Amino acid sequence: MRAILSDRRRCDKRFRRVVTFSQRKPRASGLRADASGTTLSACAAALNPRLRLLDAVSKAIIEQLQRDGRMPYAAIGKAVGLSEAAVRQRVQRLIDNGVMQIVAVTDPLQLGFARQAMIGIHAEGDLDPIAEQLAKMSEVDYVILTAGSFDVMVEVVCESDDHLLELLSKRIRAIDGVRGTESFVYLKLHKQTYSWGVR
Repeated sequence: MRAILSDRRRCDKRFRRVVTFSQRKPRASGLRADASGTTLSACAAALNPRLRLLDAVSKAIIEQLQRDGRMPYAAIGKAVGLSEAAVRQRVQRLIDNGVMQIVAVTDPLQLGFARQAMIGIHAEGDLDPIAEQLAKMSEVDYVILTAGSFDVMVEVVCESDDHLLELLSKRIRAIDGVRGTESFVYLKLHKQTYSWGVR
């Protein structure tokens, strides 16, 4: 614990020096480092444990799994230069720390869910309790707080128009703080991807 706090103090000091230097003498591109060679990304990693997991090898593993979530660890190991056991450990660490999930993505229509929609919600007061209640609904697969014309947006998957109507009128609009909704019913899906790579 002392070592972590010490790292944070060092990074706080170095980050301030880096920012001051970059403001005084801007560079065209690239990460800036202080006299000891510490970069902004290194300090960010010291302050955020999740970033420590994302070295070049871990990012390469993620990219392989984005292409094929069922790829064997041995095949991933060949692609990134690690043993099968090392890949398995890294993948488990990434999952345990919430960096990624490995799930089966289904077509709702094939499973009997004929109606999908994005619902924009106007709300007042604290948005977190509203978002938490929405997230508990089994029909809701996506919840975001936004900085636009809506306060909250959710994606829902329903069996029918009647199911969507019941969800809207009797459950979503009944949440304390919800003042209005606007529904955007999906007519045709042109693109859906989860392979946005890593940075």
